[in-house]
Amino acid sequence: MAIPVTRDVVSALARAARDAHPQEACGVLTGARIQGAAEEITGFIPARNVHPSPETHFEIDPQALIDAHRAARTGNGPEVLGYFHSHPTGPAQPSETDIAMSAGDGMIWAIAGLSEGGRALGLYRAVEGGFELLCRQPLEG
Repeated sequence: MAIPVTRDVVSALARAARDAHPQEACGVLTGARIQGAAEEITGFIPARNVHPSPETHFEIDPQALIDAHRAARTGNGPEVLGYFHSHPTGPAQPSETDIAMSAGDGMIWAIAGLSEGGRALGLYRAVEGGFELLCRQPLEG
């Protein structure tokens, strides 16, 4: 099942991945749920990667998560739909670490892969035991 993502968001994700290289970029995906379970990603909030090993792991700055959820809850911001991070030398698919860290909570994970085999963006839903592919596309920029 594909998920709508605005061109501006895809460009922002590509820029964040490029600017953070050789470290992993990360941030929060925002947007709206449409008629129940369907979503549309219309925003991206870049965040600091506070993991001690940012070249190979990511941890979204907790304050960025708190701020995004608070804004959504109070009606001052869009809904938090998921998370973004990049793989500076890897593919646009969940790593073993990503799978281990996933909560299986239905959130969307966008992963920008910058491997030599090609730049791509993969969107996945966190499900019990791992991830379900929603869509994959080339990443420009």
